[in-house]
Amino acid sequence: MFQKVTEFEERIAEFFGAPYAVAVDSCTHGVELCLRYKQSKKMVVPTRTYLSIAFLAKKLGIPLEWSSEEWTDYYEIADKIYDAAVLWKRDSYVPGTMMSLSFQFQKHLNLGRGGMVLLDDKESHDALIHMSYDGRDRDTPWRDQNIKTYGYHYYMTPETALLGIERLEDAINRKPKQWVISDWPDISLMEVFRND
Repeated sequence: MFQKVTEFEERIAEFFGAPYAVAVDSCTHGVELCLRYKQSKKMVVPTRTYLSIAFLAKKLGIPLEWSSEEWTDYYEIADKIYDAAVLWKRDSYVPGTMMSLSFQFQKHLNLGRGGMVLLDDKESHDALIHMSYDGRDRDTPWRDQNIKTYGYHYYMTPETALLGIERLEDAINRKPKQWVISDWPDISLMEVFRND
């Protein structure tokens, strides 16, 4: 059932030059899984980014530190965990990191929703797959498994992966938008963050 998801992961990993990729339902959930897996103790978030990343600090009970970094393509949140939501460049994977991509409707590869975590560690790859699939192995019906790991129901559907495969070639051949820091407001000034 999830063969298309595996195929899409392999093709995205190849394009970005990463040994492994884990498909998820959104970039933010990809970042969340990485933070949970590494048991991160602090998050550093640029004041100009998408607010769901900063919301993760509250959700996970992790102290949030604001940064005035003027980043391009990606930035580090914690423990070599990168938000790379707007990155689209061949062979741009940074070794030793977990980089979360976005396929949200405004991104270069527009699938409406979805994301991918790039990484180079097999053990971490396997753990993130189980975490994203409710703690289960995605190749066996869950009723036939003895689930040993907590999971978070953050997996990419086969339908989304198939759409990604169908649109990938066009995305590879098209020039991506170059995002600039002013594309985001200063979210640290928003009322929701004032008491944090």
